[in-house]
Amino acid sequence: MASVCSLTTRVQVPSQLSSSSSEVTGAGAQSLSTSRVTCAPSNSSLLVTPLASRKCDLTGKKANNGYNVSFSNHRTKKLQGANLQYKRLWWEEANRFVKLRLSTKALKTVEKKGLSTMAKEAGIDLLDFAI
Repeated sequence: MASVCSLTTRVQVPSQLSSSSSEVTGAGAQSLSTSRVTCAPSNSSLLVTPLASRKCDLTGKKANNGYNVSFSNHRTKKLQGANLQYKRLWWEEANRFVKLRLSTKALKTVEKKGLSTMAKEAGIDLLDFAI
């Protein structure tokens, strides 16, 4: 796969130096240079997916803020995470598998209602999750 790269270089020279001098020496000769290389693939079919959030794809369940309360009633904050699992489910309407990050509660509901019904209620397109 070919990629197109561009190099951007920025050089900063202290303001006390005059722009007419071509040679810089001595204590004022320090300059800061930074470089940045950016590469963009020439193949537009390559998709970059963002990191997955800790959230159920169908129900939207996510972590809850809470407290640990000791016997002396001293409270310390804790994060109660949702029980999320990556699951590969069979989608009958399209005859293919979809990979979703679901809470265990959502898994039980999918078994009861069906995958297509749950996706329709959540407003998601299952083709985005197709394998």
